[in-house]
Order: sequence, then C-alpha cells, then structure tokens
Amino acid sequence: MQRFAPSRLALAAGLVLASPLAAQDAPADAATAVANAALEAAPIFDGHNDVPNQLRARVANQINAFDFEDTSHTGAAHPQGAVMQTDLARLKQGKVGAQFWSVYVPSNPDEDEAVREVIEQIDVTRRLIARYPEGLRFAETADQVERAMAEGKIASLLGMEGGHSIGSSLGVLRQLHALGARYMTLTHNSNTPWADAATDTPVHGGLTEFGKDVVREMNRLGMLVDLSHVSEDTMLDALDVAKAPVIFSHSGARAVNGHPRNVPDSVLKRLPENGGIVMVVALPGFLNEERRQWFARRSAEEARLKALWQGQPSKVTEAMAAWDKASPEPATTIKHMADHIDHIRAVAGVESIGIGGDFDGMPSGPVGFEDVRGYPLLFAELAQRGYSQAELEMIASRNALRVMRAAEAYAASMAGEAPIETLISPPAKPK
Repeated sequence: MQRFAPSRLALAAGLVLASPLAAQDAPADAATAVANAALEAAPIFDGHNDVPNQLRARVANQINAFDFEDTSHTGAAHPQGAVMQTDLARLKQGKVGAQFWSVYVPSNPDEDEAVREVIEQIDVTRRLIARYPEGLRFAETADQVERAMAEGKIASLLGMEGGHSIGSSLGVLRQLHALGARYMTLTHNSNTPWADAATDTPVHGGLTEFGKDVVREMNRLGMLVDLSHVSEDTMLDALDVAKAPVIFSHSGARAVNGHPRNVPDSVLKRLPENGGIVMVVALPGFLNEERRQWFARRSAEEARLKALWQGQPSKVTEAMAAWDKASPEPATTIKHMADHIDHIRAVAGVESIGIGGDFDGMPSGPVGFEDVRGYPLLFAELAQRGYSQAELEMIASRNALRVMRAAEAYAASMAGEAPIETLISPPAKPK
C-alpha cells in the first residue's frame, strides 16, 4: 500500500504546512479569521450524523410533515424534552458542506430484520434529501460532493453503522452499495458473526475469514471501510487486508481518553501507510478522561445502592441525587476535542484527521459545541493553537475527499474483477 507522506500530500494540494506544535498561540481575533477563511475554502465534511435514527424514533419515518429547516421545537414531542441537534439552518451556521448521514439500525440477532430496517433507513434519508433540494444534494462520489459544495448545497451521503445490516451476505452488501451506501462500520456495539466490536466480549480475535472478504469486497466496490466501534484486533486485521484507505467515522484517540471506542496508538501509527483518517468525535464520554472516570464511579455507586436497597427504588433515586449533587459531572469543552486532534496529528500526521461529530446520536456535544453550529469555534481553537489555514482545510474536508477519491480509484482499478462469492452460515434465528 502506498504511503501518503506529508510532503507529497502538501505538494499535491498546493499547500505549505506549518507545525502547530512549534507555532506560538495565535491571538483570538486572528485565529477566528484563519478558521473562517479555512471553512470558507473547505467547508466541513462530517463523517457521522444520526438524524435518520431520530426520524425513526421520533416520527416513525413519517416525514411528509416534518420540518428539517428548523428542528429547534422538536423537544415538545420527545419523552425527555430533548431537542434535535441538527437542521438546515444550523448546518449552514456550522459551515457544514458535506454530511455522511448514518442509516443506523440497532444490533439484532435476527439479521434479516436488520436488513429490512436498514433499507427503510436508506429510504427515509433519501426522501429527506429529496424534500430539500435547495439545501441538500444527494452524493455518491467525491466529485459530486465537490460540485454540491461549489453550488452552496450540503452534499448528503449515506453511511451504514453496523455490519449486522448486511445479514452476513456479500450480495446484500452489494445491493446496499447500489442504493447509495458509501461506507459501512463493520460492527456497532455488539459483535457480528464475522467481526469483534470494541464494547463486546471478543469471540473471533478480530475478523473471521468471511470478515476479511467483507473488507475486500468493500474495497472492490469503492465503499469505505469504517473502523469506529470495532475492537483493536479487528482494526489491525482490517488494515492488514485493506487496499484502500479506511476511516474512523466518529472516534477519538485512546491515549487521550481510554474508552475502547477510541483509536489506540498501535493503529494510529499505521494510518499514514494506509492513507486513512480518524474523523474526531464530539461525544463527551469519548473526549474527557476525567468525565469517563466520573461515569465509572457513578455507575459503581448506582450498582452498590441497588444491591443495598433491593426492592426500594425510591431510596436508590434519593441516594443517587445526593451523590450527583456532591459529585457533579466534569465539564467537557471544545479544548478536549482539540486535544484529540493534537494527539492524532503528533502520532499520524495532519493528513490522518477529519471530523465526525456524532450529532443526534448523543445527548449533547461539549460546551460550545452542543449542536452542529459549533464547528467554527472548534476550528478557531485549533487556529489559536497554531494550526495553519492549509492544515485546517485538510481537517475540515480535504482529507475526507482525498480518502474518497483513493477508494474510488482502487475500485476503478478492480473493475474487471468478479464479485467475491464467499458464503457464511447464517446465525440461528431466535425462538
């Protein structure tokens, strides 16, 4: 696999890079100007947004009367009063030019049901895009993304979250690609019959032979292999097999926050050779290590109280309220997100960084980045740390476009190759 050396990337993009680690912190006004200029030249290409799941959960995919121009009033119809974090007005304010919409469905041992549900999610997302032609433009290629951006539209792509959505069938994978899916996360929170997840007990030791064929077939199709949610062994196996750049659509750096959903240095060090990117997530529990430790202590206390006051939930609720008052959740800010970007840059280079907010898939982003309007503040923070305009443009969208083009080029080189026909025994259906 060709190594994507920084000097070669810089020359190819006509950019001169400056090290933020060596630069002095920029004044706030100057940093904001640099960030705004970068996002004007290269709008955000975000790797992961869960609006499609919100449509399923809130309105059962019945969107003919749904207003996506402004979702600020959606809390009234939510059991906890939660307002959606995304709409067309706020995407524009956030300088978002391209978005991978996650056509996620929950992990399901009945994989046939998962296949049906993901097709429904593709349908509702494509219908949403079609309903807003002035704001959104469906895209399947890097060229289409760039054309949409140039016309002031938000290029809208489909990303599948969780390999259970293909029903352990390469035929289904191919047909979902034909419907427009341009990446697939190999697992979600649970293992698939062919890949281990980061947050489940490992059973395969990474990828099975069928799982490796999934990666090969995705490469042949030009479909991005997404390694967010998978175990470290699965990440490493995928990098061994992949002939095109991989992505992490919404992850952080494990050296900064030890959550298993983040990317360890063992994998970051291999990214430059593969050409892949980590699209840095905004979810506070993956960003702030202090917050992760706080949550572990809180969970332990809740488990202790439930054991102590069995059958007396009111006592547990009362005691937890006192615990929360005495031990408030540590604040997570944009600076924590920037720390992950700094670390990935130090280990893998600026060419290995993108942005994958995970909005509408989490309760809130960090302070100052609670919804999709926050990207300019993040980029101002990076500029203040010394990142150049050229580097900010790479992080915003140029790296993601380069990865898409590399995947498309590899697929074009494989145009004469027959589809892989490997079979896997389907899992037993639940009784």
